[in-house]
Amino acid sequence: MRAMPKPQKAATRSLRRTTISDVAREAGVAIKTISRFLNNDASIKPSTRERVQKAVKALNYSPNPAARALAGTRSFLIGLLYNNPSAYYMDCVQEAILDVCRAHGYHLLVETCSADPTQMLHDVPSMIAQTRVDGVILTPTVSDNPLVLAALRRDRVPHVVIAPSPPQGRSLSVHMDHEGAAYEMATSLFNLGHRRIGFIKGHPQHSASRLRYQGFCRALIDRGIEPDLNLVAQGHFSFETGHACARTLLQAANRPTAIFAANDDMAAGCITAAHELGLGVPEDVSIAGFNDTPVALITWPTLTTVHQPIREMAAGAAKLLFGSIAAKARQAKSRSVSSEQFHHRIILRGSTSSPRN
Repeated sequence: MRAMPKPQKAATRSLRRTTISDVAREAGVAIKTISRFLNNDASIKPSTRERVQKAVKALNYSPNPAARALAGTRSFLIGLLYNNPSAYYMDCVQEAILDVCRAHGYHLLVETCSADPTQMLHDVPSMIAQTRVDGVILTPTVSDNPLVLAALRRDRVPHVVIAPSPPQGRSLSVHMDHEGAAYEMATSLFNLGHRRIGFIKGHPQHSASRLRYQGFCRALIDRGIEPDLNLVAQGHFSFETGHACARTLLQAANRPTAIFAANDDMAAGCITAAHELGLGVPEDVSIAGFNDTPVALITWPTLTTVHQPIREMAAGAAKLLFGSIAAKARQAKSRSVSSEQFHHRIILRGSTSSPRN
């Protein structure tokens, strides 16, 4: 009888954690250089930084935050503070910031804040004290609270604000031109031939709502049209409020030929309301939104909107924050540029056209 071959031992994968020494050996540099790289030290030569980055990627190295925190004064955590009803907006912000965090060996802590400005002033310092985060990123409406920003500056907490109003000269910030974008969208509707243009405002506590309405009004005034308050409705950035506002506007005796909603969710509500009332979009009424979220592609017809560079702004905020954290560690001043503006785009789709009459 032929002897059966002996079963080969399955290859085992080492469970040993890659260390900073392994990365230093792979890159051909000192351990101290790896430490400076992980701390985002700007003094590292570009050629050396590139070698270290290749070694980190080749070895799939992930720093141990607990060990790093014990070895120094940092927690290697940053906080993201928000009070925003849009799940899509926050998903985009979190994903973009997480990508930058991973590149810097940091973890992200996400915390929601009360909508009440006074309670917010308590929530933010309390969260920072309990978690020992190395810095924080604030989104609207937290980024609009001057008392919170003043407290962060007073306590020298590295921070970056997303879309503050107005852009904070004393705090690092990223933003886009909400007023200018709304101006361009209203101008686009005017150029199609619309003269009775309705507008649905966003949440009254969000600075972007005010800026978008200002841009809309300025576009009409520049073209000799006095904004008609009968064509303006107050929404809250939700589908339901957009739907309710649109039904009111579209059942008026002299209804608008176009509606510009301050975000895509409300614009989707407008399209649904128009269909329910037997009105064609865009034949009877054109609809435009703001943000260019996925809902803009699933409405029928697809939605004309303003593309807001949410991911780009969030990633830019994280990079600014890590620069500020590194500057604090070196006891150096932060970068001189305090605010970065990102550019929007007008996206024309099937929900807008020239008025029928």
